[in-house]
Amino acid sequence: MAKQGVTNAKKTAKRKNNARIPLWVWLVSGAVVIGILFLIISGVLTKQAESLPLEISVADAAKMKEEGAFILDVREQSEWDSFHIPGANLIPLGDLSARLNELPSDKPIVVVCRTGHRSAQGRDILLSAGFKKVTSMSGGVTEWQAEGYPIVTGK
Repeated sequence: MAKQGVTNAKKTAKRKNNARIPLWVWLVSGAVVIGILFLIISGVLTKQAESLPLEISVADAAKMKEEGAFILDVREQSEWDSFHIPGANLIPLGDLSARLNELPSDKPIVVVCRTGHRSAQGRDILLSAGFKKVTSMSGGVTEWQAEGYPIVTGK
């Protein structure tokens, strides 16, 4: 009986020694986990850096225009003919989904309208279509003009 107790004690000790995970395994596992977390976090930050706020001010839109952003006016032709932002491009909101191929995918797009409501709809259409760098200008071309930014009248 005493011999069986010694044998059981040896088996238990042997199991404990086998159950120990070497330090190098812990270090490698930790490094792998840290690497994966780094990749996940950097990927999220990169995606955030590529997107724009949903809405920007007229001043921010003017700055983006100066930096080469594509200005997309989603008003109707008659509204465009009254006045529009110099260098803007007209695609009425109702035609936008069918004319996505006319938009650049390599530069930011600022969507504008008369007061800012239709431009938010246009922005959402573009975001749903996969465009990443898209925003809407609050206040529209009415506020653009009121703040003294240049406009073009006529066609």
